[in-house]
Amino acid sequence: MDQKAADFVKSRELAIVGVSKRKFGGSIYRELKHRGFTVYPIHPTLTEFDGDPCLPSLRALPGSVEAAVIAVSPAHADDVVEDARSAGVKQLWFQQGADFREKALMAEAYGIRTVTGKCILLYAGRVTGIHSVHRFLAKVFGKY
Repeated sequence: MDQKAADFVKSRELAIVGVSKRKFGGSIYRELKHRGFTVYPIHPTLTEFDGDPCLPSLRALPGSVEAAVIAVSPAHADDVVEDARSAGVKQLWFQQGADFREKALMAEAYGIRTVTGKCILLYAGRVTGIHSVHRFLAKVFGKY
């Protein structure tokens, strides 16, 4: 497994930025919670997500949370990186599906470790269904 990904999933408390009922951030939140992670939903306008209190920003997190999954568009990621810097977040996982290279470089310039181009659900514990096929293929092609 990629070392940055392995280090990231050692964190058992994760913020999920961009939770939504209609976007992938909500699926990530539910699945990681199901897998036993302590997860914190982050959305600037929601007060709750799936019955859990939703925080407006990373700055509202308890101090023990040092890792966040970014499930927003690159257009909104600059603000998230700045928020992570202010909150003392040490690691950011930019969920695959968009080009976050510039945002990752920005975060790394602040001393924040990053993972890009990968799906968190392939690395965070036991996988089933389509994610098990994706994990297998990533291993076969040396991308895991």
